[in-house]
Amino acid sequence: MDSVTSVSEFADVQHTDWAFQALQSLIQRYGCIIGYADGTYRGNQALTRYEFAANLSACLDRVNEQIATTADLVTKEDLVTLQRLQAEFSAEIVNVRGRLDNLEARTAELAANQFSTTTKLVGQAIFAVNMGGFSGDRIIAPTGAVIADQNPNTTFLYRASLNLNTSFNGTDLLQIRLIAGSDGSTDNAAGFLEPNFGSVLDFSVPGRNDLLGIGRLFYTFTPVKDLSVTLGAAIVAPDFVDKNSYANTSFLDFSTQALINNFILFPRPAGSGAVINWNPGAGSFKFRAVYVAANAASLNSDSNRFIGGPSAPILIFPNRGGNGGLFGDPYQGIIELEYSPSKAFALRLQYSGGQVFDSRFNAFGVNFELALSQRLGIFGRYGYGDYKNTFQGDINPNYWMAGVAFRDLFIPGALAGIAAGQPFIENTVGNATQTNIEAFYNLPISDNIRVTPLAQVIIDPANQNSNGTIITGTIRTVFSF
Repeated sequence: MDSVTSVSEFADVQHTDWAFQALQSLIQRYGCIIGYADGTYRGNQALTRYEFAANLSACLDRVNEQIATTADLVTKEDLVTLQRLQAEFSAEIVNVRGRLDNLEARTAELAANQFSTTTKLVGQAIFAVNMGGFSGDRIIAPTGAVIADQNPNTTFLYRASLNLNTSFNGTDLLQIRLIAGSDGSTDNAAGFLEPNFGSVLDFSVPGRNDLLGIGRLFYTFTPVKDLSVTLGAAIVAPDFVDKNSYANTSFLDFSTQALINNFILFPRPAGSGAVINWNPGAGSFKFRAVYVAANAASLNSDSNRFIGGPSAPILIFPNRGGNGGLFGDPYQGIIELEYSPSKAFALRLQYSGGQVFDSRFNAFGVNFELALSQRLGIFGRYGYGDYKNTFQGDINPNYWMAGVAFRDLFIPGALAGIAAGQPFIENTVGNATQTNIEAFYNLPISDNIRVTPLAQVIIDPANQNSNGTIITGTIRTVFSF
């Protein structure tokens, strides 16, 4: 709780409140009223004797200070009242002061033994058991190549990450993420059987074969009010654009990659680059721009990755390689305009363009979310792309997804959802259109542990009707610390 100098500093106190004059008088005469850190007074909240003693102690300290400098500031009646209150709550005042002394000692001890005065460590470990199979005789890619002719074995996969978040002035952020994991996107049935159109479990993508690598490396600062700039050697565009309150975070809500990001917009969204985020006047409109070069630090487009993120299928591009570098192929830029007049509704309009392996692309997207109540929300995305010089010539794929989410379902803190989408609608690629469906239920075990059973259904995978249907099941457990 913090002291205030004017009753107007309390966001929840109005001049029509019955105690407004009393609060105003105490603040103006003695300056001893204490509010909460969020700028509220919470006048309708029940008050414990300890809380009253803390306020009384503050008033006594202020009165003593003012008496020492201005002898006639306090009336005789006020002194009598204060003395009576001090006598009645003397035990509580002593207790509060003792607790404050203890808190100060513990704070000093923590400051002396913390990892860094500027850096905080934030960790996460994800463990998952996954199994799945398909109904057809075999699974083939859009090009006709055979991917599998038998069901994969059950797998146990993991991802572990540690963020070192550093702030030098309180408004900036230097983030370094160390990450390790199991065998990339092929350690789960959906990613193995359908690797082309975003069916993979997104949280399984970063990390490689138990090796430790850098998953994020960027610095965000605020050069002027309402404008933030990010520069990084390892960033992912969907960390900054195409966000959605209900379908965006693969370790919290949906895990199917094509359901948490617009698959058409991001053929190569991970690498080195820059981000601009502008929210003029902290109002309803937000403008974002991202530039990413997938191989800025290399002239070899096959460099190993720990960053993760979605990507368009390599098979649609007839060429390989690219010239790499900060402004070389592959690269892409994204701009996004968001309108969010309230926490209940947001609409985002997007454009993405760039070059991937000598193939030029342009794409447009729409992203929306609407909270029908505190516990029920609907959401969706749509995308349209223009891809040049693919293995099928010039193509114009479409994308859509939509779903519904339920908060606090059955128990507080739980989250559930079901969504469906078609990541790559293009009749020249395959002879059908792949449809992805996912349902999940995220159960909080504690503040730091969440367990999520989820099921994936992939109809006509790889846009091939002969592939039948893929069904997978996963138990995802997330530890946060």
